[in-house]
Amino acid sequence: MARIIGLTGGIASGKSTVTSYLKEKGYPVIDADRVVHDLQAPGGELYRALVEHFGRDILLDTGDLNRPALAQRIFSSQKEIAWSNQVQGEMIRKALARERDRLAKTEDLFFMDIPLLIEQGYLDWFDQVWLVYVTEDTQLQRLMERNALTEVQARDRLVAQMPLDEKKAFVNLVIDNNSKRDRLYQQIDRALEQIERR
Repeated sequence: MARIIGLTGGIASGKSTVTSYLKEKGYPVIDADRVVHDLQAPGGELYRALVEHFGRDILLDTGDLNRPALAQRIFSSQKEIAWSNQVQGEMIRKALARERDRLAKTEDLFFMDIPLLIEQGYLDWFDQVWLVYVTEDTQLQRLMERNALTEVQARDRLVAQMPLDEKKAFVNLVIDNNSKRDRLYQQIDRALEQIERR
C-alpha cells in the first residue's frame, strides 16, 4: 500500500523549493496549486463557479481569470474567504482525491503539496505531514518581495491563513526554512532517509 506524505506551509514559506527538490530526487508530488489552476482554467468547474459568484470583472480580456483581481475580491472580507474556502474547497478535495487514488495504484511513496492541508481537514489522508516553516517576519519579507506587496497587503494575506506556529502542533516534521538552502536540503535528506528505512 502506498505511503503518502502531506506537505504544507504558508504563503511564501518555501514549499515550492521543497517540492522542486523532492521531484529532483525522483519522488512524485501532487501539487494542489496546479490542480486548482486546472480547475480554474477557462471552462473548468471552478472557473464557472467563480465567474457565477463574482461576475465577469474578475476576467482578463483573454477570458482567463485575472488572479490579482480575484485575490482582491476573495480577501476583501471574511464572508468571501469563507465562501471561497467552502466552494473551492469541495471541488478541490474531489479533484485531489482522484489524483491521490491514481498515484496510489503505481507508487510506493509520494507527496501531496496542499497549502491548506490542516485548515481544510486533510490530515487523515496522510501517513505523515511535513510543515515548511519560517518565522512570521521572514514570511512577511519574502511575500512583500515576491508579490510586490505593501506591508499592509502582505499582512492581510497572512492574517487570512493559520499562523505557521499554530500548524506545528498538527504535523510530524517541521522543516525549518529560515536559513540557507543547503541547510533546508539537509533536513529533507535526513527525513527521506528515515522514511526509506521503515
